[in-house]
Amino acid sequence: MSGVVVGDDGVSRCGWAAGDAGYEAYHDHEWGRPVHDDRQLFEKLSLEAFQSGLSWLVILRKREAFREAFAGFDIDRVAGFGDDDVQRLLGDVRIVRNRAKITAIIANAGATRALIDDVGSLDSFLWAFAPAESGAAPVTLADVPAITPESTAMARALKRRGLKFVGPTTCYALMQAVGMVNDHLSDCAFRTATATPQAPSRSLPA
Repeated sequence: MSGVVVGDDGVSRCGWAAGDAGYEAYHDHEWGRPVHDDRQLFEKLSLEAFQSGLSWLVILRKREAFREAFAGFDIDRVAGFGDDDVQRLLGDVRIVRNRAKITAIIANAGATRALIDDVGSLDSFLWAFAPAESGAAPVTLADVPAITPESTAMARALKRRGLKFVGPTTCYALMQAVGMVNDHLSDCAFRTATATPQAPSRSLPA
């Protein structure tokens, strides 16, 4: 769906969210809303990594199971996962059982802990990549980019910090999800409900 869709409730939404109650709730109340909590940012970064090559709806429907399996995405607890946890996760039919992604998330937790120890917070590191200007509202999904210079820079910086499954496309999806950019379509009823992204207040992190 390339534009907005009017639901049975008479509300206009981005077309990608139409037709599934869970998708609509995510679109209406989460997607594009600013997130600044480190644990929540790590969760979203992890789930975006799991989404690579899959539909986001698949991940969304498994999100509660992911939270249970990954200790609520507590950064320190996930960083402490060992071989037994990897085997446990590979045997958990409720989540995406991809060894490379599972081990990457565990490694990413350790890298994220080191990043936080170094710069103070995952929040300050990631939000430094928020665009200085939000740009024109997209009219159709064709107007929404898959990657941007900012997401490419974020991916490069995260990879230098040792994180995996954090390419430019994954990083842009994260930026959309946590409110760094506002990609609700121009006629979507929820475009004005999201806050204007904050411009970087300092030079981009390395």
